[in-house]
Amino acid sequence: MPDMVLLEAEEKMDKVIDNYNNELQTIRTGRANPALLDQITIDYYGVPTPIRQVAQISVPEPSQLYIKPYDKSVLKQIETAIQVSKLGLNPQDDGNGIRLIIPKMTEERRKELVKQVGKLEEQAKVGVRNVRRDANDELKKLKLTEDDEKGYLEDVQTLTDKKIKVIDELTAKKSEELMHI
Repeated sequence: MPDMVLLEAEEKMDKVIDNYNNELQTIRTGRANPALLDQITIDYYGVPTPIRQVAQISVPEPSQLYIKPYDKSVLKQIETAIQVSKLGLNPQDDGNGIRLIIPKMTEERRKELVKQVGKLEEQAKVGVRNVRRDANDELKKLKLTEDDEKGYLEDVQTLTDKKIKVIDELTAKKSEELMHI
């Protein structure tokens, strides 16, 4: 039973890390990356649909994305969705698709994004620590011997430290990517 608590805690921590990694993908680095558009949806026949499902997204140049919808009738919806998104990009409609030019970032903007990454990092760490707390509570409810409980609580802490280290590594990688010109 205590092993199940540990496995469940590890699964939940992995989900927190996956979510954090997905959030990092949406922060633009000055290079074109189709993942920038993952959070943007359009109303496609009454259903909120990610752009990726209604269009092909390509990277013709390092600082440019090209979005070619499978159905040209959604071209204006895609353009509007990008304009109102938090990306701050200006879509250019050429009749067949939409071109997004990713501008070079200023040093000030890079520092802002690094701060944003730091906030996301802290949220991820809090998520992992919450899972640790829940696992510790579950273990204490199991009425184990004092030595067994102590051992399992140490295992939970070791797992937590390992997952926090993964979050730190992801943060360092993204921050370096953001500050690289």
